[in-house]
This record gives sequence, structure tokens and C-alpha cells, in this order.
Amino acid sequence: MLIDDYVAELERALVGPARVKRDLVVEARDGLCDAAEALEAGGLARAEAERLAVEEFGPVGEIAPGFQEELVACAGRRQAWLLFLGVPATALCWTLVWQVFPYPVAEWAERPEWFVPVARALDILQLAAGMVAGVTILLLRRRPPQRLTRRLGIFTWTLLACTGVLSLCLMFGSRGPAGFGGYPPGMLISAASLAFTAAQVVGAARCLRVTRATALS
Repeated sequence: MLIDDYVAELERALVGPARVKRDLVVEARDGLCDAAEALEAGGLARAEAERLAVEEFGPVGEIAPGFQEELVACAGRRQAWLLFLGVPATALCWTLVWQVFPYPVAEWAERPEWFVPVARALDILQLAAGMVAGVTILLLRRRPPQRLTRRLGIFTWTLLACTGVLSLCLMFGSRGPAGFGGYPPGMLISAASLAFTAAQVVGAARCLRVTRATALS
């Protein structure tokens, strides 16, 4: 069927979140089928009805950029919400863990003088990232998503590099308090932080990939 071939070509031309991409392609297919059925009801043969429906819908090269822009906006919104909710929440969880840690954290014999400034810098960076993400969410409602989404992907990579360095300094440079390695809340937050970092990596890569696809289309 001509419609099936057209929809398959459109799907190959699009890059972005799988569920949203699938919904857009299904919507396009439904619209084409409805148009073909209307033409067929008017007396045209099915093949001719599909040809006219596809012709009226427009070439894939002209239609795909509009669909791709929606995928770019979706990827940007997902990443922005991930940072807006997740980064400050992670910082808060770590703060709470240290508040309830059952050992005298403030009296670490090996804790270097730079530990507290580095820890504060990490907290500030994480809160700032949440603010940047919140502003991006608002801007994505008013401005074209291409540049915002790409910048958000680059910002996420930069954020991960900076927070990674600071976190490694805190983890390995301080020789943390005795007992923390087997402390269940600490282990849980550590696992959650790693999972969240992985989600940021995937989201940032998606932002760059969808914006690159738009630039090439």
C-alpha cells in the first residue's frame, strides 16, 4: 500500500523519543487513511485514493521537519524536567543522609580543610542546575526548541563533568567516616545517584541526537 510505504519513509526520517515518535507516525497514518477512505467513498479506486491522499499530505522531505521539531521539543522538555526535579532532589537527599548519619561526621580526623568548601560548591552547582532547567522549561513554551534543546544537552554534559570531579574529590580525597561504606541509606542514595546520572547521560545524548537530525533534515 502506498500509505504504508509513505509512513515507513516518514518513520525512518524521524529521530527522537520512541513513544512520541510512534504517536506522531500513527497520527499521520490515521490522517492519510481517513483522507483515502473519503476519496474512495467518492468513487475513486483505492490505489488512486491513496495516491491523492499522500500527494495532498505532502512529500516526506517537507513534512518531516515539522514532526522532527516536535520531537526536539519533547526531548528538551524531558531533559529539563529531569534536571529540574532530580538534581536538587539528589542534593537534598545527600544532605539528609549526613544529618542522620549515626557517626560524628563533623569530627572526622582525616577530613581535609577543603572538604566543606568543595561540598558547598557541589550543592550550589546542583541547585543552579535546577534553576537553569526551570528557566529552560519556561522558554521551551515560547521559543523554537532547536537551540534550547541542544544547549541543554551540552549543559548537561558540562554539569556531569563538573559534578563528577567534585564528587570524586569528596569520595576519594576525604577518606570518609568509618562505617559509611555499609550504611544502608548511604548505599541507597549512592545507587539512586548513579541511576540518575545514567538517565542524564542518556537524555543529554538524545538532545544532541535529535537536534543534529533536525539540522540535517
